[in-house]
Amino acid sequence: MNLGMPEILVILVVALLIFGPKKLPELGRSLGQSIREFKRGAQEIREELEKAVDVKEEAKPKVAEPAPAGASPEAKEEPKA
Repeated sequence: MNLGMPEILVILVVALLIFGPKKLPELGRSLGQSIREFKRGAQEIREELEKAVDVKEEAKPKVAEPAPAGASPEAKEEPKA
């Protein structure tokens, strides 16, 4: 959804008629603060999720590496005397 210049001007004129010139700056300021808070909250949630994923990856047990070709489990045992 792209808003062009004519659409933005119509929205501003309607807002000016509804709220008046004195109330419009206050509404813009509170809208900006709301958007800033929303972005901050979204960033905090994103950081928490990334942190949880990192912790989960660290807790995974490491997969044992396969033995080299030709080696058998018996070859690893020490001879008994």
